[in-house]
Amino acid sequence: MADWRQVVVLVALGSMALGAFAAIGQTSIKRLMAYSTIGHVGYAFVGLAAGNLTGIQGVLVYMAIYAVMTLGTFACILMMRRQGRYVENIDDLAGLAATRPAMALALALLMFSLAGIPPLAGFFAKLYVFLAAVEAGLVPLAVFAVLTSVVAAYYYLRIVKVMYFDEPAPAFDHIGRPELQLVATVSAAFVALFLLYPGPLLSAAEAAARSLLAP
Repeated sequence: MADWRQVVVLVALGSMALGAFAAIGQTSIKRLMAYSTIGHVGYAFVGLAAGNLTGIQGVLVYMAIYAVMTLGTFACILMMRRQGRYVENIDDLAGLAATRPAMALALALLMFSLAGIPPLAGFFAKLYVFLAAVEAGLVPLAVFAVLTSVVAAYYYLRIVKVMYFDEPAPAFDHIGRPELQLVATVSAAFVALFLLYPGPLLSAAEAAARSLLAP
């Protein structure tokens, strides 16, 4: 294995492990998302470690989809205000499905996608980089990525559980921020409908990957 690939593999392993396990005990959704970002960088590095066209294309697709999921999630977080103050504890989302059903649905779709649940966009983002690793002969790395992804799914699904099955907390303020509502809605729609029309993103990523690998 080339020296550069060994370094990338080690970074991927460390990032995926830290992102998966450090976020489990977090009570703040912002801190959870921070550790989550570390994990997702690790998944992107899985595709980079492959070092082939499929891997580079997978990285570009992954980062594009992850950017949308993150924008949507933070739009929801910025709408988490109660009595004029921002709140960020996961418990503050309790019963959100009853008090703000549209926001709960958007955030649930984004959490499912971040967890890599099919058929949402996040599933395909991970699938592309994992398959690239297998194609490059990095099967142990791909297996480790799948295992850490399963661990990470726990804390995403915990947020959905709190929103839909816990006793409702006091309702969030209805803030006049239509731009945040638009970002959350468009992001949730993107992850839900990506399966129906993935062509443009895949084609753009392939063209960019070929350009990057061209001599």
